[in-house]
Amino acid sequence: MATVTPALLEEIRRALPQLQLRENEPMRAHCSFRIGGPAAAMALPASQQELSELTALLHRRGVRPFLLGNGTNLLVEDAPLDLFVIKPAGALAACRVDGTRVTAGCAVTLAALACTARDASLTGLEFAHGIPGTLGGALFMNAGAYGGEMKDVCTCVLCMDETGALHRVSAAEAGFSYRHSRFADDGSTVVSAELTLAPGDRAAIEARMCELAQKRRASQPLEKPSAGSTFKRPANGYAAAMIDQAGLRGYAVGAAQVSPKHAGFVVNNGGATFDEVIALMRHIQKTVYERFGTRLEPEVRIIGSKSWNF
Repeated sequence: MATVTPALLEEIRRALPQLQLRENEPMRAHCSFRIGGPAAAMALPASQQELSELTALLHRRGVRPFLLGNGTNLLVEDAPLDLFVIKPAGALAACRVDGTRVTAGCAVTLAALACTARDASLTGLEFAHGIPGTLGGALFMNAGAYGGEMKDVCTCVLCMDETGALHRVSAAEAGFSYRHSRFADDGSTVVSAELTLAPGDRAAIEARMCELAQKRRASQPLEKPSAGSTFKRPANGYAAAMIDQAGLRGYAVGAAQVSPKHAGFVVNNGGATFDEVIALMRHIQKTVYERFGTRLEPEVRIIGSKSWNF
């Protein structure tokens, strides 16, 4: 694929003068791990039209963009990255309620979306309130927690192909599975989605959200930068339990550490590097495999200049 050049950036500025476009934008400022070097360019389209025109222009120039939500599931290399990052914003974070149907843009946070549903006395999104990502990222990986997943509430997704054309995809066509969807494979961009919820009691919904929030605070290291669960749940158990039983709770490589509070999380104790996290993840994977014969698969997405095989 073509690289990000000054000529490309100048063409984008001429074609989309209102578009917020940044150069050499530090990815650590956009990722919950607080790790990551500068991306060559980052655009923050504020409307569906801006997103479509930008996507089409990049396609014509042979540049494949990297779509970014809240960056809550990313580990990004420290070195400068030849990446054109698109981070939807503005009107793409809007949502509206019509009966039991909620239509929301890809940039809305799950916390805001769950609160919108609660205020409309709609139940079904309580599980999502504490997930720190955006709707687009949540659908991309079929995010879930406490027994709920996005596939349980999603009815239809409006997505955009690499040419900027829009397509409606039903939930059945979205290929939702454990921490995966077709959007992770086909390169399309989630623009918005329709969610179908159920009538509920606002007080009961609020109580459930508070209960789950308390569970998270009690069990997860929310006070430290991380990317959430580092490894996916294996078929024969739970990653956190295996890591703990392998004696790795609290184990550190530099400033990267297996959280003493929850062994399923790798945390940044301050100034952790990409290489330190990678080394720690490899040690976890090797130790768990030697102990249990189980190969843990990363849940965190690793972004860098080369392929990282785990």
